[in-house]
Amino acid sequence: ARVVLSGHVRPALAVASDLGRVDASLVLRHVTLLLQPSAAQQADLERLLADQQDSASPLYHQWLTPEQYGARFGLPDADVAQVTSWLASRNLTVDSVGRGRTTIAFTGAVRDVEAAFGTEIHRYSVNGETHFANAGEPSVPAALGGMIRVIHGLDDFKLKPRSVKSLQPIINSPLYTSLTTGYHFLAPEDVSTIFDIAPLYNSGYTGKGLTIAVVGQTAINLSDIQEFRTYFNLSANDPKLVLVPNTGTPGISTGDLGEADLDLEWSGAIARDASILFVYSNDVVTSVAYAIDQNLAPVISMSYGECEALAGSAGLSTMNSYAQQASAQGISWINAAGDNGANDCFGQASRVPNGLSVDEPASVPYVTGVGGTTLTEGIGNYWNATNSGNHASALSYIPENVWNDSVADGTPSAGGGGASTSFGKPTWQTGQGVPSDGARDVPDVAMPGSADHDGYMVYSAGELVVYGGTSVGAPVFAGITGLLNQYLVANGLQKTAGLGSLNPQLYALAKNVPGAFHDITVGNNKVVACGSASCSATLVGYNAGTGYDQASGLGSVDAFNFVASWSAGGSSVKTAPVVQLTSSVSALPATASTVLTATVTAVGGNAPTGSVTFWVGGTALGTTALSGAGSAALTVTGSQLSAGAPETTALAQPASNGDDAGLVPIVSAVYSGDSVFAGAAATTSVTVLSATALAVSGVTSAASYQRSYAPGMIVALFGANLSGSTPAVPGSPLPTQLGGTTVTLNGIAAPLYYVSPTQINFQIPYSIAGNTSAVVKVTSNGQTGTSQMPISVNAPEIFADGNNLMVPYQTTGRGDTVYLFATGDGLFTTPQVTTGAVPSAGTLSVAPTSAIVTVGGVMAATTFVGVPAWSIGVTQINFTIPANAPLGKQPVEVIVGSGISSPVYVTVTP
Repeated sequence: ARVVLSGHVRPALAVASDLGRVDASLVLRHVTLLLQPSAAQQADLERLLADQQDSASPLYHQWLTPEQYGARFGLPDADVAQVTSWLASRNLTVDSVGRGRTTIAFTGAVRDVEAAFGTEIHRYSVNGETHFANAGEPSVPAALGGMIRVIHGLDDFKLKPRSVKSLQPIINSPLYTSLTTGYHFLAPEDVSTIFDIAPLYNSGYTGKGLTIAVVGQTAINLSDIQEFRTYFNLSANDPKLVLVPNTGTPGISTGDLGEADLDLEWSGAIARDASILFVYSNDVVTSVAYAIDQNLAPVISMSYGECEALAGSAGLSTMNSYAQQASAQGISWINAAGDNGANDCFGQASRVPNGLSVDEPASVPYVTGVGGTTLTEGIGNYWNATNSGNHASALSYIPENVWNDSVADGTPSAGGGGASTSFGKPTWQTGQGVPSDGARDVPDVAMPGSADHDGYMVYSAGELVVYGGTSVGAPVFAGITGLLNQYLVANGLQKTAGLGSLNPQLYALAKNVPGAFHDITVGNNKVVACGSASCSATLVGYNAGTGYDQASGLGSVDAFNFVASWSAGGSSVKTAPVVQLTSSVSALPATASTVLTATVTAVGGNAPTGSVTFWVGGTALGTTALSGAGSAALTVTGSQLSAGAPETTALAQPASNGDDAGLVPIVSAVYSGDSVFAGAAATTSVTVLSATALAVSGVTSAASYQRSYAPGMIVALFGANLSGSTPAVPGSPLPTQLGGTTVTLNGIAAPLYYVSPTQINFQIPYSIAGNTSAVVKVTSNGQTGTSQMPISVNAPEIFADGNNLMVPYQTTGRGDTVYLFATGDGLFTTPQVTTGAVPSAGTLSVAPTSAIVTVGGVMAATTFVGVPAWSIGVTQINFTIPANAPLGKQPVEVIVGSGISSPVYVTVTP
């Protein structure tokens, strides 16, 4: 009598061509029996997994060793002996018995395997590929039927890498910015800047003492990983290679090599001092099973998967069992969520009727699935004009949309996500946006995945290439998880590394500390739907939204806030404050000083307490306690900041004479947190100048000193060595060259009002279109410096005195008619005023209603809007103080089109 083990016939075989029985010479290596726990054991396991994640339980984070797991949930020794004896009796060689007593692996000739399990192994043609697989469901003797639930390895179908290789070449240049190639490519330092990892490095959290296991199904060339780390100035740290015993040497698989390289390079680039293990065999499922059973690391990164419909019930049961054991042992399993958007089965032999499908093992509830985003700069300036010595240029966090390049790529190319058809809704998957669909939803989080826009640089097969896909997000997030483990242990929040499944805490953290995540609210993962036989033009998928969504999960992470506030996801909830870091000057000589000021603010009645530590390049500059106003200040010199080179510094625009303009150290302010507020951080950069270099440190409106710009505006540009002298103020028309200095915007010469070594005032030419980005270039004495300005159609700013009081009126009464002066309103008179010149024929005006003036929030009647006869770039607006304007010091604002000015103030009397 025999018991049939259902769910083992591959769904893809339904449309495959049977090529007949395999040759008898085939040897099946490391076939794995997944052993069956009793119903009582399974119920006990699920209770334990819940208790291990419940901070109120005495079993919270009480992880098991594999032997403890086996004693409680594994097959009894006598039953293990019975199974191994039966295998030996069928001429099959036992390779290993799992430490957790949940698996037995064996090797044998194919005819012996067929006889033992009552099924033939055939060859099939599937989607142009040749595979072997069991033709029917396997069976085992009835005496073993309650002991064996799954057999893995009767076929050679493997999970697929979830990486996307970009077709964009990396230009042979040290620059990877849009100014030189039209593309941005991500270096490790870019990712650390964008996702706020740098403050963790600055605080000493680099993964040291932690281990991350990367699993794969190919051998690698260690020289590729070494070259990657050398190129990006990461310290030497070779991964340790762990070949699963008794599986044979897989050799290098060209289809898997790029995946292995990027997983190893990017997990090690984020957790840069962690020990990285590469656990490999000829099957990534075998590799991950070994990493779990041997308890090799508290974090596992895996970037492989397949759609649930192709996995079959046996395959899904295997993954769920492995993930449960991993979590019970304290292992966090991070997995890519797929690259086919909401239709994970696209292009596969077996398709779901409506196209909606998700990727496994990311859909397993105990696995953290990582989806994809795209960096969307818009007109913002998020990149340096040049790269640092570490080949990076990102300046700050860059807004994100859901990754979906399907239209551009001509095929589904988007972050995987949706509702599982195999796993029900976990109790912990709740919160704003989580669907009430009764299903496990994926992804859980997301990281950049587009290979087309801001892909990741990877060294593979001896060359530098660019990759995207959720494959890269998984090792990046695994690296952050490694830093999280180090942080918790170092701060005494837990004794040893290990968090088990991250998912319960992830969703609790999103509710309690939303600042730990970047909520992605724009975009979708909609792709074409595929029926049982063909694809249609109908799109299926999910839109991003507030909170959780099936396109981007909970969003990407602010790594510092994520790590520092992790414990707030439990019963002890802390509020996430906001940290702002400023420097009193943005450019200074090495011998000069600047005041760094960190301001910590939070919503609510309590004021943050504690201290702020200022860092540069891993060096602590000093620690200052917060004042009652929630600020901390520290005075530092340019030489102190220069000491941060080279790791966290970038070379500024080189001068044409070959001298460097200086260094731009990235400074961090790390708030410690207190009993109410979680820790948080912010960064800024300060240019440290060489003695003679020309450098542009800032560009603002000359009226308000705000960073808003429009055609015709008077602009103030600040820096060093901008001119060799301070010439006399010119008359009309303004010159475009003054004292040997010129300024151009996108190559168009700008009229100059004033030039000095530290400041230039110029007018934005009217010919510069609105809603564009302009490159500002200063040239003086053979040197150049650049900056970028986002030009709006309307950006009115009002002239005020040093106390931000309106010029020329500081006090006025209700009903009085007064006037103000503004610049950058974007209004065009008829005839149009010439750039850099006073009006040719007296005062020119436009309709008074073209500008709106408010006083204390009350709209005022305007009687004149025009250009005075004496002005270049200045608009005069006459208006009447409303009879119902509030009394006292009130803000005055000007609105033109979509532009609204910064407020200036006037005192209103009765």
